Amino acid sequence: MGEGAFRNGKYPNYLAEIGIGGEEARKRVEQAFETIFFDPEENFCYHTDEDAWCMVDTGNTDARTEGMSYGMMMCVQMDRKDIFDRLWRFTDRYMRLREGPHAGYFAWSVQLNGKHNAEGPAPDGEEYFAMALFMASARWGDGEGIFNYAEQAREILRHTVHQHEMVPGGQPMWEPENAYIRFVPEMKISDPSYHLPHFYELFAMRADEADRPFWKRAAEESRKYLVKSADPVTGLSPEYADYDGKTVLLFRKPWVYYSDAYRVAENIALDHLWFGSHPEEDAVTTRLQDFFAKQDLQDLRAYELDGTPQEEPAMHPTAILAVLGAASISSSSEHREKFLRIFAGTPLRKGVRRYYDNCLYFFCLLMLTGNYRIY
Repeated sequence: MGEGAFRNGKYPNYLAEIGIGGEEARKRVEQAFETIFFDPEENFCYHTDEDAWCMVDTGNTDARTEGMSYGMMMCVQMDRKDIFDRLWRFTDRYMRLREGPHAGYFAWSVQLNGKHNAEGPAPDGEEYFAMALFMASARWGDGEGIFNYAEQAREILRHTVHQHEMVPGGQPMWEPENAYIRFVPEMKISDPSYHLPHFYELFAMRADEADRPFWKRAAEESRKYLVKSADPVTGLSPEYADYDGKTVLLFRKPWVYYSDAYRVAENIALDHLWFGSHPEEDAVTTRLQDFFAKQDLQDLRAYELDGTPQEEPAMHPTAILAVLGAASISSSSEHREKFLRIFAGTPLRKGVRRYYDNCLYFFCLLMLTGNYRIY
């Protein structure tokens, strides 16, 4: 296993391989952040209250824990404590669940005025909240109440592991037996794109001391699961899978490699960047680039894991191109440079579906320019 940035402190600008130097790379990052948060037509940050803002899923006109936690991570990476605190205040004020079996979690979807669309959580939000809060603590220091970032992060993780012990009728977000993250607390299946071993490595240093061995185990098991759930030839991953890594179809959707699944390549790339090479995991991104090098990138679809195109067009084609660019961090494919160039030539998405695409795009841009850092 290579060292990675956690040990050597190095965050390369991978776009330099195709002639985009540090100054231009940083400018691209700043322009993308400005678009996402402040562009008059293309932003997706809504000011519900003067002191509480939310990230809008523009395709569904709601605020989701996914997007809120993503926005917070964007802000801590860009040193924007002012926006971070507004997003976190919205999350606490309108999304935190304070009673019932989900107490201590966050409602995964609310309207832009804070009214709940759902009373249950989605674990990908909680893990991103915790990591963003730990990094905020490291970068800016802890304040009082909800702005005691590190304690808030520890409290979130406490619930995710021990909800069944803390709250009557509660279910944990991580499976106690195998340390896999669940798709939702009540279902004993997973979502490969939820697996963030690089986050769990850091949780194993910052969470409650008694839980640190669990998080170390979660990192190790998630790396295995990312390999197990991906196709051994194409590198494609399913949106949802059982604990054996086999595809599970939900919500009456027959599509397999679809929106959630795109994040797997991004997550493997960031694990590689922060914690070094894990050869079997990295091979997933190599296979993925090799597969997409043979596809029509102007006609991206949903795919079976064996690569058979499905009738459904990709809902988020910009996201696919973004994660294929990020995959060049961990891939050894002969097509690495091709996908770096494609990414560099791909703009932020405009229009109704821009939220998800541009969140993934921004994280990939941070990675590829050396600006997605551990704090």
